[in-house]
Amino acid sequence: MAPNVPPPVAPSDFEREQIIGMMEKEMEYRVDMFNKLTHTCFNKCVEHKYKESELNMGENSCIDRCVSKYWQVTNLVGQLLGNSRPPM
Repeated sequence: MAPNVPPPVAPSDFEREQIIGMMEKEMEYRVDMFNKLTHTCFNKCVEHKYKESELNMGENSCIDRCVSKYWQVTNLVGQLLGNSRPPM
């Protein structure tokens, strides 16, 4: 016999607004992080005197390493901040 599980309760208008606000903040954060990553790795890896229409092998490798390191550091900082946050 299945235990008595109450039916799900729809969130109130206030809770829905909070959820949407958090989703918007998360999206802004992700767009900002992507823009910073793009700007940082482009400036570090791509020569500012464009000689070719495509990235060369060295630039591609540099960008791959830069993006990989950027994500590793971002994840590490997120973990450290998450661990130092007091429990709710």
